[in-house]
Amino acid sequence: MKIFIDTASIGQIMKINELGILDGVTTNPTLLAKEAKSGKTFEEIIGEICDVVDGDVSVEAVSTDATDIIMEARELSKISENVVIKVAMGKEGLKAVSKLSTEGIKTNMTLIFSSNQGILAAKAGATYVSPFIGRLDDIGHRGMDIVEDMVDIFDINNFESEIIVASVRHPLHVIEAARIGADVITIPFDVLEKMIEHPLTDKGIETFLNDWNKVKK
Repeated sequence: MKIFIDTASIGQIMKINELGILDGVTTNPTLLAKEAKSGKTFEEIIGEICDVVDGDVSVEAVSTDATDIIMEARELSKISENVVIKVAMGKEGLKAVSKLSTEGIKTNMTLIFSSNQGILAAKAGATYVSPFIGRLDDIGHRGMDIVEDMVDIFDINNFESEIIVASVRHPLHVIEAARIGADVITIPFDVLEKMIEHPLTDKGIETFLNDWNKVKK
């Protein structure tokens, strides 16, 4: 399972990338807007991310009409060959993804909340399909159920689209995604840090260091 980080912060991306575990990045307009306060343009931020990460970087198209999405995607894809265009699920989104796939432009169909939507996204030729499991959990549904269904469906039907588990809330989501067999999971910075840490690890290091200092004395 590939690990993407869900952020537009170049600082956070660099910190995780240094660990040697990062396969890509997902961004959205909200995350990019936070970073734009630094005075950098949208294109500059995306360009910096693509320079740091040796992997796919999802950038969201904000247009709602298929023709406009396609035009926006063509421009965004010029920033770097790493750029993947995020397109919201819907009729116009499906039209756009279908056209972009024929042009060789990578896409990530986002805001997927059902297996039916996932099937349509894959049929349209999306490079990635992103079920939002945390938001489903928030309204009382078990988000991982659709991931499990989609993994089975994609395997049975030989769909080429990769499944990105998105809207991750906590480390348990990561374990569940890996156990199910998702292709990718995109994880917020704070959740990635929680995955690294464990109180018994900290206690073990402290004990080893204390014992070593006693030996040296």
